[in-house]
Amino acid sequence: MDDIDIDAVVHEKRPRPTLAILTYDDGERIFRGNRENYIDLIRTGQELGVNVYVTTTSDFKISGKNTLGYVYDFNAKRWKKTEVPVPNVVYNRIPFRKFELLPEVQQTLQACLKHGQIRLFNPSFFNKWTLFEWLNKSDVTRKLVPATQKLTTSEDLAELLQKHRALYLKPVRGKAGKGIMKVAKSTSKLRPNDFQLSIQDKTRSIISYYPTISSLWTQIRNLAGNQDYIMQQAIPLATFKNRPFDLRVLVQKNAKGHWSVAGVGARLAGKLSITTHVPRGGSIDNPKKLLSSTFGLQDTKKIIRRTKRTAITIAKQIEKASGQTLGEMSMDLGVDTKGNLWFFEANSKPMKFDEPPIRKRSLENLINYSAFLAGMKKRKRTRARKRIRTRMRTRSPLAAPKRKKASVRLLKPTEGG
Repeated sequence: MDDIDIDAVVHEKRPRPTLAILTYDDGERIFRGNRENYIDLIRTGQELGVNVYVTTTSDFKISGKNTLGYVYDFNAKRWKKTEVPVPNVVYNRIPFRKFELLPEVQQTLQACLKHGQIRLFNPSFFNKWTLFEWLNKSDVTRKLVPATQKLTTSEDLAELLQKHRALYLKPVRGKAGKGIMKVAKSTSKLRPNDFQLSIQDKTRSIISYYPTISSLWTQIRNLAGNQDYIMQQAIPLATFKNRPFDLRVLVQKNAKGHWSVAGVGARLAGKLSITTHVPRGGSIDNPKKLLSSTFGLQDTKKIIRRTKRTAITIAKQIEKASGQTLGEMSMDLGVDTKGNLWFFEANSKPMKFDEPPIRKRSLENLINYSAFLAGMKKRKRTRARKRIRTRMRTRSPLAAPKRKKASVRLLKPTEGG
């Protein structure tokens, strides 16, 4: 009997998994979102054996075998709209809440969630208040959350200010630090009894003073408009050259479907900013450098290890409480002056990390997790090989004992296809 290439047989039965990046259409720029990020994902998919394309909610149809999508031609350096196979996995990158909440978009997302053969991960944006509710359900994660309440009345604001000298006011559906305010009891000797309101305006903050809670409340409501806000205890963060910083952690599932930390970065607040967000005047920096300036090298190593463990614990709790299939999230963790960790925020649609090692791991994790969701688990492929070997032995019981054994070499992600 001729030798059988089991790798070829298994690969023939299990074609390359297909990942669709789902976004929203745009008449001027083809589609919404970070196109360079999408190109990087397509390139990484080619390297790791996963077909990747971009599709929009208006083009995406799952009723047949094919749908419309955009593929990238690396030679011509342009996008091409074409017919593509319905994917195994859908990665939700709809960039804005207002798009995601549209009825037709919700219909597409729900159809994916109910589909028996398609796996959708990260189906929606997070809501800040809901996040804190989810984390408060666990004794382990509850202690990581600063005192947080909905911003509803001036009485509630006054009561929380009695307990904490300063509070952050954050829009429930905010993004990249937009709309954040800070309220504190005045530190000015000229206005010792006043309340101080800091408003983040692009890369600097504007400070104003109010003699009463009532006048402060009127201004806050004018600024907040119809948006829902939360108020949160301001944590005294560790600083570098008198500027506070926090940690940005990217947590993703890997090729085995397990949560892992792709990397830890740091964001240093601008000189005139009340937040560390880069669009609001913050800057990217090295976490070891910033932490070492306060805690020393040995304690810094311990803090970073604890940060990674804590981030994974938080990610597991968020996924469990949400009841959703999640594949990634970024989170903001603060380190106070005593070295304690605090959870501030998580984002289900992380922006691109600029640190090259984190960026590389993030792309590989997304592709490998998509392959995992599509059913390309190592153990399943191994079982398939065992079944084929069993059939071959059954069909040729008199095979010569010295014949060459069939190869059982595992396919590498870049092989085959």
